[in-house]
Amino acid sequence: MNDIKLNRMIDHTILKPEATEQDVIDLCEEGKKYDFWSVVVNTHYVSLAASQVKGSEVKVCSIAGFPLGAVRSAVKAFEAERAVADGADEIDMVLNIGAFKSGRKGLARDDIAGVVKAAGPDTLVKVIIEAAVLTDAEKQEACRLAEEAGAGFVKTSTGFGPPGANPRDVRIMKEAIGGRIGVKASAGIRTAAAALELIEAGADRIGTSSGVEIMKGFRAGSS
Repeated sequence: MNDIKLNRMIDHTILKPEATEQDVIDLCEEGKKYDFWSVVVNTHYVSLAASQVKGSEVKVCSIAGFPLGAVRSAVKAFEAERAVADGADEIDMVLNIGAFKSGRKGLARDDIAGVVKAAGPDTLVKVIIEAAVLTDAEKQEACRLAEEAGAGFVKTSTGFGPPGANPRDVRIMKEAIGGRIGVKASAGIRTAAAALELIEAGADRIGTSSGVEIMKGFRAGSS
């Protein structure tokens, strides 16, 4: 798979609460150096990130309802709308997992749709389903809900919950949406070998805080 443009499949991420302004600036510099698809930052840093990557091909991604997904739908929608106003091109939102597992599927779908609407037609919305806490049937149903609600991607994990991305979950999610929307694998991806295994399973995007290390390994032809 060395012919793929792995860098253009990576969302280079810093979402840790202690991230400083300099950390975000450094992230953006790495994003530009390696020509990653995007840099992913908390909403507080969207304006800073947008200013740092301006003039490059690197997009800015931010979050809504992160990391638990348990806030009111109006709060998620506002968070997404404000992030886009500050310069975000993409939004990674968290499914209302508790509502979904309680059988409130309509609420969960409307929650996603509200973020999609607030983000606007030019903004890609990815729905984090936190696959590790769902059954296989729930993973598939959550993916279908995200598609029905207008999201452009489904995503495996926040990285703040149970163990992150694995090929089996990616395959289940890919099968559920049949290639109609994308699949992002995220959390715990630290090597080129791991990233390539997830891509082989069907991932269209890789979310990682180890983008630089992954690219060094990829270019060296090792993990």
